[in-house]
Amino acid sequence: MPSSYDVIVIGAGAAGLMCALTAGYRGQRVRVIDHANKAGKKILMSGGGRCNFTNLATAPRHFFSRNPHFAISALKRYTPQHFVELVERHGIEYVEKAPGQLFCADSAKAIVEMLLTECAWAGVEVSLSTTIERVERLGEGMRLKSSDGTLDAGAVVVASGGLSIPTLGASGFGYELARQFGLEVTATRAALVPFTVTSQWKTALAALSGLSCPVAVSCGDGHYREPLLFTHRGLSGPAMLQASSHWEPGMALTIDWLPHLDVTETLRQGRREAPRKRLAGWLGEHLPRRLAQALGEWQAWPDAPLADLSNAQIEALAEALTRWQFKPAGTEGWRTAEVTLGGVDTRAISSKTFAVEGLPQLRFIGEVLDVTGQLGGFNFQWAWASGVACGQAV
Repeated sequence: MPSSYDVIVIGAGAAGLMCALTAGYRGQRVRVIDHANKAGKKILMSGGGRCNFTNLATAPRHFFSRNPHFAISALKRYTPQHFVELVERHGIEYVEKAPGQLFCADSAKAIVEMLLTECAWAGVEVSLSTTIERVERLGEGMRLKSSDGTLDAGAVVVASGGLSIPTLGASGFGYELARQFGLEVTATRAALVPFTVTSQWKTALAALSGLSCPVAVSCGDGHYREPLLFTHRGLSGPAMLQASSHWEPGMALTIDWLPHLDVTETLRQGRREAPRKRLAGWLGEHLPRRLAQALGEWQAWPDAPLADLSNAQIEALAEALTRWQFKPAGTEGWRTAEVTLGGVDTRAISSKTFAVEGLPQLRFIGEVLDVTGQLGGFNFQWAWASGVACGQAV
């Protein structure tokens, strides 16, 4: 005879565990199934192993979706403060690295242990290294064929995540399941991912590998003021990861190397007050020296005294420094992408219960949906909020 549960959650990640423990505390018989050998693998590696588990500034404007209003309800009902209270109840120390961005003071393991402890207290079964071969409707419920036998459930919650970082077990399972039941899946692509460059640029940037500097970057309708990091593969750092969510092949990035300065006025002031200072010296005062030297070489700027610069030359320099155009070759793709942009179309999903329209025994939560946050803890907050909303309703 098949084993029977009120709720089966597919995916032992952030959203899945949160949904399971919430439903378990409501008295539901819950089982979580994951093909990975460890729960919360993405949590464990996130934030450099310290997990940026929420952002205090979470608001719908920090998310991308073809249906932008969808996320509002869940985000309002389960706020960052709710999750912080849970973290504090478990005695987990945390730090605010950047405004609003909360990280574990020690290790992301504490977050996974907290979720698994809560699941245990709520009576949730967690089955790892378990694969699902088939999911089908069974009257008012669902039936799953798994490597652990046949399982029946009143509801199945799909929290299988997206395609990012396949080495951690990411797959298109959730999208295939959505299509099986007639749901649309919007186009998916890697997001919050570093950019790669052409071989010519790779040589030019090699000397800057490891260098970080604050910039302002624009790409499409995205504008961010964050650090940029040069790597041996291309351009990374928070500024580039944010821009990648707006980038499509062929698009250029616009980089302001001196976002904190009025470059035209500062150059004119330098010409008045230190006319003998050379342009290379001026650049070296305002930028990391390696970058200042490289920009001078790339742009073929003459190393003239500031006194020799005309107003037109100063304006041209300012334009180049504040609107530097760069066209990436591509991105590093799913291998290093933090999240998946796009996913299961939310227009057929209830924003209150996360149930599929006309098929309430099937639900989708977390990254598998077409809801993607910016960098900085927003995607984890979406996982917690969608998991709780579904867990309260399932």
